[in-house]
Amino acid sequence: MQLDSRAQTLLKALVERYIADGQPVGSRALSKISGLDLSPATIRNIMADLEEMGYVASPHTSAGRIPTPRGYRLFVDTLLTVQHIDENSVEARMRLQPQQPQRVIANAAQMLSSLSQFAGVVMSPKRESAFQQIEFLRLSEKRILLVIVDPRGDVQNRLLLTDVDYTPSQLIQSANYINQNFAGLSFDEVRTRLGLELRQLRDDMGRLMQAAVEAGSEAMQEHADDMVISGERNLLSAPDLSSNMASLRQMFDMFEQKTGLMQLLDVSSKASGVQIFIGGESHLVPMDEMSVVTAPYEMNGRIVGTLGVIGPTRMAYERVIPIVDITAKLLSNALSHG
Repeated sequence: MQLDSRAQTLLKALVERYIADGQPVGSRALSKISGLDLSPATIRNIMADLEEMGYVASPHTSAGRIPTPRGYRLFVDTLLTVQHIDENSVEARMRLQPQQPQRVIANAAQMLSSLSQFAGVVMSPKRESAFQQIEFLRLSEKRILLVIVDPRGDVQNRLLLTDVDYTPSQLIQSANYINQNFAGLSFDEVRTRLGLELRQLRDDMGRLMQAAVEAGSEAMQEHADDMVISGERNLLSAPDLSSNMASLRQMFDMFEQKTGLMQLLDVSSKASGVQIFIGGESHLVPMDEMSVVTAPYEMNGRIVGTLGVIGPTRMAYERVIPIVDITAKLLSNALSHG
């Protein structure tokens, strides 16, 4: 059911007032702040309709009303006027050092947190799943170090414990075989192709290569989803989130486990522009009182990660949305020029 302009104006006024002071809003206050020339009785009737449609609710202790997640959703989708934030002033506060991507990412998380006064989160760029080169180094009998270099030059090491004591020449031969035939592929692709070719290789060498592929695949997955979170403690100052122990436990479980948060940020990376996840309307946000505002960021035109602000549902969306949007653009620029 479509809301008429009077109902929209009243809902907008109610949400803005509630975000500002956190108190249920009564009809008398609405008649003053909405700018509409309506009788208190008419306002009460419109509010009763909004409540019936699920946009507002009445707390038991008050005659006033508060927005529901559905009310916030309508507000952010159709009624919100986004504030202008000067991009240059944000950029001046971000210490961008493109040659150190992890530092830029940590700085972006801190930036989101300090500007919003809530928690800032950045999902690190997805690591290349392909490898450029591998090397085997014999550490001692039956202990080999696998060195993996990805296309960006990042290096990872894995220890392989083997049944056989390989000679240095066998290790060089195996590494050369993998590099010459499979460089530039992911380890999963190598596993498939190598399976077909192992029959032609000696058993011991085949086992070494299989061990390398398994360890390489694990190494790439382990670092695929690093996440930087800054300012979780700010959420302790948000009464809506810290009002009871159950909420606090739920919130810090989310930060500790990260799985739901990773899922949410991954969903966001598949969309363009700013996404807003409000309370319980999203199964990915664990609490009705919490919202997450996200945006994807790019590296040389390709989306590689997501960042966002986690805060109470009662947040100043008109400020947080441009903060997230601008930070995503600045991070994209910094990483692309790196």
